[in-house]
Parts: sequence; C-alpha cells; structure tokens
Amino acid sequence: MTLTHRQLRNQPVSQQPPSVLIVDDERVICDLCARVLSEYRVSIAGSCDEALRVYEQEQSDLVITDVMMPGGDGIQLLRQIKTMDPHATVIIMTGFAEKEIILNALKEDADDFISKPIQLLQLKTTVQKALGRKRLKQELATLKQLDRLKSNFLSLISHKLRTPITSISLFLQNIQRGVYEPDDAFFIQNAKLINEEATYLSRMVDDLLVFSQVMEGGGALQLEPCDLNLLVFGAMQASQEAIRKPGVTTDFHETQLPLLLLDRSKIAFALQQVIDNAYKFSDETGLVTISGRVENGYVVLSVSDTGSGIPDGEIHKVVEKFYQVDPDNTGQVRGFGLGLFYARDFVLQHNGKLSIASEVGKGTTVTITLPLQSI
Repeated sequence: MTLTHRQLRNQPVSQQPPSVLIVDDERVICDLCARVLSEYRVSIAGSCDEALRVYEQEQSDLVITDVMMPGGDGIQLLRQIKTMDPHATVIIMTGFAEKEIILNALKEDADDFISKPIQLLQLKTTVQKALGRKRLKQELATLKQLDRLKSNFLSLISHKLRTPITSISLFLQNIQRGVYEPDDAFFIQNAKLINEEATYLSRMVDDLLVFSQVMEGGGALQLEPCDLNLLVFGAMQASQEAIRKPGVTTDFHETQLPLLLLDRSKIAFALQQVIDNAYKFSDETGLVTISGRVENGYVVLSVSDTGSGIPDGEIHKVVEKFYQVDPDNTGQVRGFGLGLFYARDFVLQHNGKLSIASEVGKGTTVTITLPLQSI
C-alpha cells in the first residue's frame, strides 16, 4: 500500500520512512529519481539555495545532489550541509569523472557517488546502503553515549558515597582510639550526625534500587483508571524530603479531577520526584503549594515552592541526566540528578508535558499537563 504525503506526515516519527532530498536543476531527473525512491519521503530542490531552505526546515536523512548547477555547485552544498549537520549523509551525482571533483567531494566528507547517466537500480541500491551505514553509525553513537552515561553514573555514585562513608569511618576510628568519653556532649553530637549520614546512605541505596527498576522498566504503558489526587497524596505521605523539612508548610488544593488512564507506577514516580524536589530546595521554613485543574482538554497539576529557585541558564538543564542545581555551590547536593529526567520522560510517554518556571530567591513551579481520555 502506498502512503500519501499527508498520511506520512501524520504517522508517528518512529514509524515514518527515511526522508530523501534530491537536488538537481533538471526537473525530469528529480522526478525520475523520486519515482524510484517512492518508498521514502522525497523532497525536491532545483538549486543549492532552495536545497538549504528545505534542509533547514526538515533535516533530511539523506541528500542526493548534482555537482554542476546554476548559482552554486554540489560540492559547496555538501560543505554547507556538513557544517549544519556533521552527521548528514550526502551522495554526489556527477557526469564528470574528473579526479579533482571526486577528491574535493571526498575532502568535504561525501558519503558516496552516483555517475550520470543514472542507472535507477544502482540509485536505489546506493541509497539503501548509505542509509544502512547511517543507521549503523547512529547505533554506534548511541552505544558510546550509553557507555559515557554509565561511566558518569558510576563516577557520580562514587562521589556521593565517599563523603558519608568517610565521616562514618573517621567517627569509628576516633571511638577506637578512645578520643570520646561516652557521656561527652561532643560525642553525642557527632553520634547524631553519623546516624544521619547512615540514614542518608540507606536512602541512597533505596534510590539506586528505584532508579535501576526505572531504567529497566521501559516497555509499553500499563494503563488503568487513576485518581490523580490520590497519587499526589501518596507522594506527599511518602516524601522523605518533607519529613526532613518540618518547618515547610504544605498547601494541597484538592479539587475534583476526572479519572485518567495512566501507568500508575510511572506517574506516581514522576509526582514523587517533583514533590520531593519542592521540599528539598526549600529553606527550613517555606511553603509548598500543590493544585490541580482541568483546562482545555487537559488536567494540569502544579507544584510550587518558595525555595532557592533556579537560574535562567540552568532551567533547561535540570531535566538532563545527572544534572543537579547547587544553589549554595557546596558540591554536596544529595541525589543523583535522575529524578526529573525520568519524570519528564514518563509524562511525555503519556503525551503530556512537564514544564518548569523559576526565579532565583523566590521559588520554582513545576507543571505537569496530562491529556483527558474517555474512560
């Protein structure tokens, strides 16, 4: 079955066929190539300038360009596209067998060549091979990125564990050396601090187990009718950060909300991270406000605090893996910098949105927007 251009545009991105941009000032050549490559999403341009405009609108998976064209040549176009996107895949069409043209194209990182007059079977095969190589490169880049993330994660864990372990070790060594007297006020004070460090270590282990389950729990959503108010209340009750900040007041505006089809565990996780952060980055006293409403076919849940806030330049970074806001520049912010990353990912899986607004010294508001569905 052949899909129309409208059907192709309406497909989910992951299901769309690769896009191919054909650049040639001879319209008949563009049309013939487009017919042969009908299984792809094909765009056509008759000049270098037009090709750049098309590529800027939608970065094509592969570009096929002639060398000799009015107003510019394919080598210049190759150079400009590679400047815009070093990972772009470009095939050069040429009726010239001159070594200089081939060498110049190779210097600009051309991915392959097709000689004119074009053999349509060769064109199809060359495109298939080029796209295959592109996929392999992308998979390799993904694997390298995963290796880097794993290394960063292990380094982060090592750093986070080192401080409390060092404190506990020094305390025990001092006990062994007889530095403290059992009824010494200094001993009692340090024992309390060390107990807090041990509790923190225990909580970190629990967090690691949660994140390991989250990382392995990709897969399809397990949807069921859920009461968002109950999920919020559960997250508030389970928040260890709230327990650590007894001076922070909670204002939960519980409103009547419709049941939503949600993956309970994933949305509960997202809510837990957002609510925990509201307390975590509050001062010893402050206010956390949680409210929900229905608006334009969506349920909108907002969690606001009156804490330290996030600098403008960091707001977009806080949903990246391992990134942590450190308002006091201590380098000792607790946690792994993964909560908001997975919270946003889980909300996106529900076709929702997680947005952040913040002002330094005045606090942060995180808004989760989820679409209404028929139940």
